Amino acid sequence: MIQLQTHLNVIDNSGARELMCIRVIGASNRRYAHIGDVIVVVIKETISNTPLKRSEVIRAVIVRTRKELKRDNMMIIRYDDNAAVVIDQEGNLKGTQIFGAIAMELRTSRFI
Repeated sequence: MIQLQTHLNVIDNSGARELMCIRVIGASNRRYAHIGDVIVVVIKETISNTPLKRSEVIRAVIVRTRKELKRDNMMIIRYDDNAAVVIDQEGNLKGTQIFGAIAMELRTSRFI
């Protein structure tokens, strides 16, 4: 579960390293986001010489959460960290590679 002020790692090569959630996209009173949800984030840390700058507001898709995910076959998936991938306004990935594990539920979605 990702909520406001949650820090997330970035697992693509877009140039950002750490993000902080400032809004969950969806209903007006939606409090938490889960794997596959789009959130509005602010960049807290970047890699030098990249087009993304610190304190820039962008969108991201959540790909890993520490809160467990229960599948239909009663399997429980839990990750070690909260991680996201940076996207643009149209939903296209800004990076060209994604590093690390991705949930099977996210692979069937429109992002990856």
